[in-house]
Amino acid sequence: MKRKQLHVFLYPDFGSLNIRKVNLMSTQTPLNPIETTPVCNSNRLFGGLFLIGLGLLFLAAQFIQAQWMGLLILPLLSAGFLLWGLFARNSGLLVPGGILGGIGLGTYLTSGPFAEAGEQTQGGVFMLAFAAGWALVVLLSFVINRAQWWPLIPGGIMAVVGVALLAGGAGVMVLEWLGKLWPLVLVIIGAAMLLRRK
Repeated sequence: MKRKQLHVFLYPDFGSLNIRKVNLMSTQTPLNPIETTPVCNSNRLFGGLFLIGLGLLFLAAQFIQAQWMGLLILPLLSAGFLLWGLFARNSGLLVPGGILGGIGLGTYLTSGPFAEAGEQTQGGVFMLAFAAGWALVVLLSFVINRAQWWPLIPGGIMAVVGVALLAGGAGVMVLEWLGKLWPLVLVIIGAAMLLRRK
């Protein structure tokens, strides 16, 4: 009696940017790792369009010497990643889109409407804009039915810092104390891990 061998093939799943393991019996034909799928073609399409757009933007920036041109780079990068993530239904692409969008919004606000504000106010506005970018990741992840809650953690921290900076004296004092006492969080987590072990 002939024994069947078990083969394991690794191939990339371009739709979710993961590696999948496929078990095949020796009597089956292995999957072609380069086999094109609709998701793969979608990623190639958006990837190609994204790189072409990025190249054209940087090329135009070489010849157009205007301050607004520099302010367009981050929002356009953000829009590219966000659209790619929405059409490919890939929440991983929403993260750089949200981050770049938050930074782009913060840069615009601090160099535009809040240019004459003090450093502390500008810092608070920037942090709130950055937090909005993280919140955008959460909202758009629901649109593609791939809910991501973890971006609320960095976004929430940035929002608290932004509000504290805008609040002024008392808020800044709280931030200073949090900056000194944050190692207690590690101590509490470590103690909880030890107590849970018992």
